[in-house]
Amino acid sequence: MKRRSFIRTAGAAVTLPMLLNGMRVSALPRTSIFNSINNESDRVLVLIQLSGGNDGLNMVIPLDQYDNLANVRGNIMLPQNSLLNLSDTTSLHPAMTGIRSLYDNDRLTIVQAAGYPDQNRSHFRSTDIWTSGSPSDQNWTTGWLGRYLDGLYPGFPSGYPNDTNPDPFAITMGNLVSETCQGVAANFSLTLNDPFSLGVLAEGEPGSVPDTPYGNELTFLRTTIAQTNAYSEVVTAAANNGANMAVYPAGNRLAEQLKNVALLIAGGLQTKVYVVTLGGFDTHANQVQAGDVATGEHAELLAVLSEAMAAFQQDLGLLGIEQRVISMTFSEFGRRIRSNDSLGTDHGTAAPLMVFGSCVNSQILGESPEITTSVDADEGVAMQHDFRDIYGSILMDWFEVSESDVRSLLYQDFQHLPILQVCSSTSTQPEANHDAIEVNAYPNPFREWTTISFSSGNEWCKLSVFDAAGNEIRVLSNQRLNAGEHQVRFEAHDLPAGSYYFRLQLDGRMKTRKMVKI
Repeated sequence: MKRRSFIRTAGAAVTLPMLLNGMRVSALPRTSIFNSINNESDRVLVLIQLSGGNDGLNMVIPLDQYDNLANVRGNIMLPQNSLLNLSDTTSLHPAMTGIRSLYDNDRLTIVQAAGYPDQNRSHFRSTDIWTSGSPSDQNWTTGWLGRYLDGLYPGFPSGYPNDTNPDPFAITMGNLVSETCQGVAANFSLTLNDPFSLGVLAEGEPGSVPDTPYGNELTFLRTTIAQTNAYSEVVTAAANNGANMAVYPAGNRLAEQLKNVALLIAGGLQTKVYVVTLGGFDTHANQVQAGDVATGEHAELLAVLSEAMAAFQQDLGLLGIEQRVISMTFSEFGRRIRSNDSLGTDHGTAAPLMVFGSCVNSQILGESPEITTSVDADEGVAMQHDFRDIYGSILMDWFEVSESDVRSLLYQDFQHLPILQVCSSTSTQPEANHDAIEVNAYPNPFREWTTISFSSGNEWCKLSVFDAAGNEIRVLSNQRLNAGEHQVRFEAHDLPAGSYYFRLQLDGRMKTRKMVKI
């Protein structure tokens, strides 16, 4: 019998650790991926999952594209004079005053148009891709942080907790473990709602077990329950030892999760990863209220996010642990550029991602999404930054994972992004070259072909073409080029008329531009 089936079957007879433990396992043997990873860091990563597909164009509004955007989503578009300006080209939703303050105080990086090639618009599949860090055409059974933790803690869960590692490695606030922390043999994450109400689970009578598959599973269950009880003790001790110093907004479900995270960190728990969740972002209808586009479901969600993050960051500062913690949002996809007739938006492609903390390079990384006068009905925001480059840059600059190991963890085409600053780190990763890219397609619009022109140094270049739905349909170049001017002809005889995007990647730099076949 498979272990997962065994657990479901045994649930009727055994009190399983559903709220604290939630360890998910697989029958695959563990293999070592990494040669060496630093596991001495006390740094913490907090993941904020915005479930449902966040409308990034209603959260981070491109001022330099405002008129064209208003033409295709006029029934939900915010008045320009209501926006919270961050720069001449970028603004925030008016409900996000707390996050605006974080940006003003150098506590926020916005990464524009984060996504992946060949976007899947299913909630379930796209969430799998984001949590595993897999290509969109492959199904990986481990999470991107699970693979990282596998490299740190070989053999888990056997032998853990122990004197060296008494604390849980990851905690998910809620009832379901996060797939981001799924390792080869087990999920490193425990689930937790209230750190002050953890009961002891009955471990049963000790004794020998038969040398059978049933006996193996019974041994696993006994180990899991014992681990759960051991972790319960250290979590409760940390909660009792910790304290919050900021005032969190009442009735804010995200703030309550983050309040417990800050409490446990302040109480001395050495957990490396926390996952919190804010749901409700699947705004096909009633994203705004008729007659008042500044209100509605999405505005309420953004206010919850903004107020919770402002309180959490203030708490970390008052507790003196701000330099130990960064937080990062992610959502399975953005929404389409055009709004629908139900005052909402449908499943799209890329969207902005936010990274919070005192150790971020406070900036807007990337350009405003390009919105033209012609927008296809299913057109989403074109990807600028592959989300795996964001993950990998966090691993390199926060957890001090080598670039070669990042490529093993994620993908070989990884490019480092300057999201974090040194901030008392021992990391010596080189700065990426982020000089501006000059690129153009002519003619544009075009009928049968267009020529893409750009300049580069002596560097690796990937030039890809995507359709309006985010599918990578052509790779025009993927090689190291000599320094100089380059031209690549894009033949489109076999493609239907419509909107397309080309994305140019150079070493540490990228640019996405729209082109239209007529």
